[in-house]
Amino acid sequence: MSRAARRSVLVCLALLGLAALGSAPAAAHGFSTSVFVDVTSPHRGQVRTELGLEYDLLVVSAADAEHDDALFQDGTAAFDDGDVGEEAAALAGHADAVLAYVTERFSVSSADQTCAPAQVGGVTITQREGVPYAVLVLDHQCATSDGAHEVTATLFGDDEGYVRDAKTIVTYDLDGQHGSAAVDGARPTFSTEQTTGERFWEFFHLGAEHLLTGLDHIVFLLALIAGSRGLREVVLAATTFTLAHSITFILAATGLVTVPARVVEPIIALSIAVVAGWYLYRIWKHGDRAAEIDTAHGGPLGLDRAGWLRLGVVFCFGLVHGLGFASALGIDEAWSWTLLWSLLVFNVGIEAVQLSLILLLFPALTMTRYRVPRVGLWITGLVAAGVTVLGLVWFTERLLGLS
Repeated sequence: MSRAARRSVLVCLALLGLAALGSAPAAAHGFSTSVFVDVTSPHRGQVRTELGLEYDLLVVSAADAEHDDALFQDGTAAFDDGDVGEEAAALAGHADAVLAYVTERFSVSSADQTCAPAQVGGVTITQREGVPYAVLVLDHQCATSDGAHEVTATLFGDDEGYVRDAKTIVTYDLDGQHGSAAVDGARPTFSTEQTTGERFWEFFHLGAEHLLTGLDHIVFLLALIAGSRGLREVVLAATTFTLAHSITFILAATGLVTVPARVVEPIIALSIAVVAGWYLYRIWKHGDRAAEIDTAHGGPLGLDRAGWLRLGVVFCFGLVHGLGFASALGIDEAWSWTLLWSLLVFNVGIEAVQLSLILLLFPALTMTRYRVPRVGLWITGLVAAGVTVLGLVWFTERLLGLS
């Protein structure tokens, strides 16, 4: 390919990338939230729940549901000031509205009877990934303590219009059972009678859904697929990414590693641009030779020096993506085998979707590269261009705090 032709190709790719950017959302994960609930039973017939709810969402949702304009004004002013004391005072000053909102959408029941809730102490403010969370403690008095307990949560539902796909992560030690569960709008109730298979499906589904709805992780995977020259290379890249994000995922979720979201999110966006841009550079440097899919250069595993360097980059960025996965699950308790089980099942859900996408897209791409190399080069180049531009814009927005 001549230099002029090469330049024309890259100009077209860049223009297409910009066009693709125009229809893409700025926030890769969308507006979603997680509620965290810790459930215990201090005494027979009593269930204690400690709820962590995103502060600004609690303010607007409770103010809207309970028609309390003063709560909205006081709560948002405190949030804008970033003063923890003012935030706690704003909720305390409107405790009835806050408690009414929470108890209307969160309940504990036993033997089909709802346990009577009562707030214990005041509201405290804590931080999760740099986001203020309000912590409320409720005691639920149950008429009977026989049999299983059910926890139902519909907090921050889609119908409120503020967020979508709100998740409630439940950690429990109740009825002789202990572990973790996940509920959402589609499955709002958790029972201590749930089987191991049902709990497995909850976290598997949560992991799969997170990857499918996390646009930045999908885009990163597309960059890996487009830039891989053969099945061996894409499998090695995906395996390297899996190994890397599994390490930091477990370390972060068990509280051993803590990195603020304001650091993690821009780096994730940058990783997308770098991996996709790497392939664009190869097109620029090698021209038509970049369409070759045979990666056997005589080195270990059939990778040349560039292939090994690419795997190193993927591994480093995979470590950062693992921190993003951990923040989605939101469990930061001390190490336990039960917690490890939940984390691994969540990770299996992520990997199932990742593998499915590779099996769906890569064979068709490989067939095109074999039969019509130039068309395959154009297709992968167009994908890489769009991904590169998208990653750079996300990086800029997140670095400047615009998304």
